[in-house]
Amino acid sequence: MTALDATGARALGSPVRGGLRLAVYLLWTLLLIPLQALAVALRSPLRHRIPQLYHRVCAVILGIGVVVRGQRAADGPVLFVSNHSSYLDITVLGSVIPGSFVAKSEVAGWPFFGALAKLQQTVFVERKARAGVERQRDDLGARLDAGDSLILFPEGTSSDGNRTLPFKTALFAVAARRIGDRPLTVQPVSIAPTRLDGIPMGIAFRPCYAWYGDMDLAPHLWTVFTLGRMTVEVEFHPPVTIDSFSSRKALADHCQRAVARGVERAVSGKPTPSAVP
Repeated sequence: MTALDATGARALGSPVRGGLRLAVYLLWTLLLIPLQALAVALRSPLRHRIPQLYHRVCAVILGIGVVVRGQRAADGPVLFVSNHSSYLDITVLGSVIPGSFVAKSEVAGWPFFGALAKLQQTVFVERKARAGVERQRDDLGARLDAGDSLILFPEGTSSDGNRTLPFKTALFAVAARRIGDRPLTVQPVSIAPTRLDGIPMGIAFRPCYAWYGDMDLAPHLWTVFTLGRMTVEVEFHPPVTIDSFSSRKALADHCQRAVARGVERAVSGKPTPSAVP
């Protein structure tokens, strides 16, 4: 955030609200950690359901209202591909998609949040290691074969929330995998923060949600705890399969265009009809 944006965000925020939210968030998280750890250890079906409940409650705690447009693909394992502008995308998408995330390997070593990612059975990949693409594809494929849906951020980094970066195509190789006798379903998803206390965010205040570049995590996270209610829009686009495209690059380009159009609609205030609060 620029100095001007940071000053404005602090003026809108409430330290008292921030302290209360932080306390409730930590209490809720510490309550769910042993339950999820047990579910994972026992390979219980609850290991997929607990994270979605966790994220739904976290969204309420943080004052994030999630507006859903379109229809989530529900048949079998699905590879969801989305734009990425913040660690808050995990909470928002995790609240509406029963699945595990694909994250860069560095996240596994983050204090606290790395442990949470492991408990959600995140698939960690080394994005810069071209030689390991086949192994990473196989790791993703094994999870899909096991029936798990995955959430992939193909931009490879977070953006400012106002645009969608080009999609990296390497991990789209997993789309060639067949689940039983049919190709893997791939569904593009757009996510965009649009309102703060009911007022359009605009470019100036979207960094209150977006975390990118050289922003420090702790001050940004505290700002999120102190702010009022944020509205984040999620749009599910029509699912596709690799069979409709000539290559994984063509599939990635299609998904990037669909996601970019959804983000543009959301930030411009001209969304498609049929929103589900």
